[in-house]
Amino acid sequence: MSLDPAAHAFAFLSQGSFLKGPAALPGQPAPQPYGVAGLAWDGSTTNRPGARMAPRAIRTASHMLCDGLHPHFGTTPIAQLVDLGDLALPNTSLVAMRAALAEALPALLAARHMVWLGGDHSVTLPILRALKAQQGRPLAVIHFDAHCDTWEDHFGEPSGHGTWVYEAIQEGLVVPECFTQLGIRSAGDRAAREYVRDQGGQIFTARDLRGLESPAQLAGVVGAIRQRIAAAGHPPVYLSLDIDCLDPAFAPGTGTPEPAGMSTAQVMTLLEELADLPFVGMDCVEVSPPYDHAELTAYAAASFVWTYLSGRVAAKG
Repeated sequence: MSLDPAAHAFAFLSQGSFLKGPAALPGQPAPQPYGVAGLAWDGSTTNRPGARMAPRAIRTASHMLCDGLHPHFGTTPIAQLVDLGDLALPNTSLVAMRAALAEALPALLAARHMVWLGGDHSVTLPILRALKAQQGRPLAVIHFDAHCDTWEDHFGEPSGHGTWVYEAIQEGLVVPECFTQLGIRSAGDRAAREYVRDQGGQIFTARDLRGLESPAQLAGVVGAIRQRIAAAGHPPVYLSLDIDCLDPAFAPGTGTPEPAGMSTAQVMTLLEELADLPFVGMDCVEVSPPYDHAELTAYAAASFVWTYLSGRVAAKG
């Protein structure tokens, strides 16, 4: 007896890829223009570990999104997406992990537009280095986070998941005026908390965003981001989304939860309204499944990645 092929879209049939899309096989390059890969690393977390388990959880959560079109964009990335699995990375040395990632990135980026499932936020720095080399110019960055990630050291170590913004600006990987932070609210000294603004960038704290959720309410934020990118000559844009930008009510499964954060609706509105910017990649980091409840955090992460990819498909027409 044959089964209806449509039944394979059923959410609860076991399959390990994002959106149940095809998985890349060794020696068989896939033609799809978009790729997803997991970065199962949490060796730089400063509070609760577990982000190395995030790629699996995000993929599983994405299976609820595999049977229809995005409600805002009316598109789906499934036919244009391949899941490259999790990259084989060292799991105890930040230096070794970044070296291995740096070696793998050029070929991956040359083949397709990539979305990265982290992992802690220390993975973003080597991605920005590789993208700057590929694009031949510094990037604009849209950074969702509770934390500024602008510390000059990582509790006495030279680098970690809270230093990547400082390092990216110091290395000239980004256009400082086109670096936008959204959702910042954690404790910190003034020099770190205001570092991006002091370098010419802009910060919309969680307090600034309170009560703003609809497209009309967030139009000023969206307009400010667009204006800076246009004034800089439309540099390529990278999206780095730390799931702890969300209030713990929406994302309890993260390493360093901070109350009074953004809502899933706020983040979704911003992703939808900014979808036509010249993005060259995205990461979604700091999901920690051991601390999640009812998979709320994993579902939010999967929906954000799905929305980003659906927006790319819509923007490309």
